[in-house]
Amino acid sequence: MYELLELDKNITLFINGSHSLMWDYVIYTATQTLTWIPVGLILLYIVYRQGGMRCLLMVLGMILLGILISDQLSSSIVKPLVKRFRPTQDPQIMYLVDVVNNYRGGRYGFFSAHASNTFTVALFLTLLFRHRMAGFLLVSWSLLNSYTRVYLGVHYFGDVVVGTLVGAVVGWGLYRFFVCRMPDYKPCDSREGFTSSGFTQKSMYALSACILLNYCVLFIISSFCP
Repeated sequence: MYELLELDKNITLFINGSHSLMWDYVIYTATQTLTWIPVGLILLYIVYRQGGMRCLLMVLGMILLGILISDQLSSSIVKPLVKRFRPTQDPQIMYLVDVVNNYRGGRYGFFSAHASNTFTVALFLTLLFRHRMAGFLLVSWSLLNSYTRVYLGVHYFGDVVVGTLVGAVVGWGLYRFFVCRMPDYKPCDSREGFTSSGFTQKSMYALSACILLNYCVLFIISSFCP
């Protein structure tokens, strides 16, 4: 166990921080929820256009339920029980950790709620949409958020790995529950111009383009940081 914890610390310190103010700004901005609101709004609009108000409310309800479950598992149950310090709060390495904008997070960090929350959402939507490009970009968004937590020093690498695994379980469970609650939703062989779950290919490419555009705007704005 000692060797595993030491490896976790070494990987964390390797990923943590850089000598680039621009990259610090990119990572700090990428980890903020507000950065991704445009993508969320486009996503909900697509669900509404394709499935109607009932489908929108179910999908939104599943997302909120998933975040609630994964967040409370982390913040209210596991963190108080395990009591593993964040790198920025750990007396053993806190002075070795690069901190961005004096952001240090709370006292305990195992497991990462950011990682579990984002992967819950990403996997649920990937299974729902059944579109390769959109699914890849949604998962990449989740993994980017996990990476930012280690880069900023507010989580160990192991924290985000476990958080991602928890998110995978919660996301899969949400999808199965959604299928049971929405009998009209029956994935089948995709028709021309549609995914196997009934979403149009155009809407999925629009979502993919929105995610990519968000990445581009993030990098462009960051290039003008002080």
